[in-house]
Order: sequence, then structure tokens, then C-alpha cells
Amino acid sequence: MWACNPWMFLPILFWVFTTVGLWVVYFIAVEDGKIASLSSEFNASGSLRPPYISIAGNSPPASCYFSQIMNMAAFAAFVIGVLRYLQLKPRLQKPWMNIICLVAQSLACFGMMLVGNFQLSSNAWVHNVGTLTTFCLGIMYCWLQSVLTLTVNFRNEGWRVGIARFLLSGAISFCMLLYTVLKIQRLHIHAARAQWVLVMFFLGFISSFAIEFRHYHSGSSVALTGAAAEREADLL
Repeated sequence: MWACNPWMFLPILFWVFTTVGLWVVYFIAVEDGKIASLSSEFNASGSLRPPYISIAGNSPPASCYFSQIMNMAAFAAFVIGVLRYLQLKPRLQKPWMNIICLVAQSLACFGMMLVGNFQLSSNAWVHNVGTLTTFCLGIMYCWLQSVLTLTVNFRNEGWRVGIARFLLSGAISFCMLLYTVLKIQRLHIHAARAQWVLVMFFLGFISSFAIEFRHYHSGSSVALTGAAAEREADLL
């Protein structure tokens, strides 16, 4: 355990604190009577609003916590994305997919900041752009990382981890489709449940990078040493 690189704890802490933080926002909004409970049957004619994540973090005091949580989560996710890019960089002969992943992750993190700092009640247009950016680019990032996991096959763990990530990517995509369909049909309580499950799967996907980050330093060193050896062999 102690031989593992400390970077492995970053995805785990990101998952724990973001998950706990979002549920704290939810419970505050429920206690303040801002939204209906996820376990209840939502009544559109009632005074409570559907328990979407954005609506839960729409009004103070929940919105104050929501903004801080989304800002910290966006920063942590960005750092994780950069570390993942650097870890894969020396192992890929064609870097275009790795670069696309970095760009998509960075834009998705920026979308998270827009979601957290521009509430629906203050600027719905910017908030919705941030939501769309986060979900769409986030889903693309998950699928590309699943492919890269199988391609690189880091420490011969790539197949097992890659299959798990493909399953997570499929679950995320299905939840996104289900959320969209249910929301169009105005089945808000079910759409909100799908959204919460979608976000939990997203956080779980990012936390899975702890598996490769266990060997972050040694893996990068081995890759760099191998590349140096190949260059030296070419010169000889």
C-alpha cells in the first residue's frame, strides 16, 4: 500500500468530497423546502420544484455550497485530466486521441464552473450551456479514455479496467438518454433520479484513474526509459 504513488488518492478524494458535497446540497434544499425529495412523487401543481441537481443548488444557502463544490470539483478534475494526459503521453505513438481527451476534459471542467457559478435563476442561458458542455464532452471523454485504457494496457491491467470503463461509459450514455427522454415527457421526478445516477457514474469513472495513478511515477519513468533506449538503439 505504501509503495503506491500519492497521486492515486486524488481521484478517490475527488469522488468522495464531490459526492458528499452534492448530497449535502440536496439535503439542504429539501430541508429548506426548495425541492421535492427524490423518494417522493412529484406534483407539478405543488409548491416544491423537481429535485434536479441544478435546482437543488439554485437558491441560498444551498447555492453557496453548490458553487464552492463545483469550483473545487472542476479544479480537481482538471488536474486529474492533466495527470492522465501526461501518464499516457509517452506510451502512445499517435497522440491525437490523448490531446482530444485533454481538451474535452478541460472544456468539461470549465462547463462545471459555469454550472456552479451561474444559477438557473440568475442566468439560465449560461447555466444550460455549462450543463450541456459538461455532459456532452464528459461522455465523449469517458468513451475515449475507455479506448485508451485498452490500447495502452497499463501494467497488464488495461483489459479488466478497460472493460469496466466501457460498462461505465455505456451506463452514463444510457442515463443521459433516459434523462433527456424523461425530461421531454415532463416526468420530472424520474428524470431527476436519472440525472443523479448519471452524475454518480461520472464521478465513479473519474475515480477509477486511481488504479493507474498507483504507479504514476514508476510507470512514467519506465515509459520514458524505454523511449530513450529506443532512440539510443536507432543512433547505434
